[in-house]
Amino acid sequence: MKILTAYFSHAGENYFDGKIIAVKEGNTSIVAKKIAAMTGSALYEIARATPYPYSYAECVKEAKEEFIRNSRPELKENVSVKDYDVVILAYPNWCGTMPMAVFTFLESGNFAGKKILPVCTNEGSRMGRSEGDIKALCPEAEVVDGLPISGGLAREADEKITYYLKSHGIPVKEN
Repeated sequence: MKILTAYFSHAGENYFDGKIIAVKEGNTSIVAKKIAAMTGSALYEIARATPYPYSYAECVKEAKEEFIRNSRPELKENVSVKDYDVVILAYPNWCGTMPMAVFTFLESGNFAGKKILPVCTNEGSRMGRSEGDIKALCPEAEVVDGLPISGGLAREADEKITYYLKSHGIPVKEN
């Protein structure tokens, strides 16, 4: 079984438990790297060609504008999913769904016959409508129920991630 962990994450100012805090690495990046280490999967960062602003307020403003326009921002680089059986898709909840760059990623590949495991970091909004959006964008893929992870608990999510992966037939390396 060939697995790809594809993720979108935002470093800089982020929202944690009611406060704006500057971080060097986004929560979703932390989670995705844990998943890749646990599964031995390939790791791909979904990154916009033009990075989002460092400032939380500016980033939210830009993300909302993209969402309202239903835009598909250009990605920094693309990856082919053709050789993978499973795609573990990690992203933060933005505007009640995924960042628009994740939409670009999903529309740029052929996910027919792939198994997609959504993993969504959030601060209380859980998966939002992202699972339905993934199913709509990838109708020929098997999209399983997602795993919501509180962003503030990303570093302590190993047990939750392991259980989720194993429950969907993904082999996990034992420590």
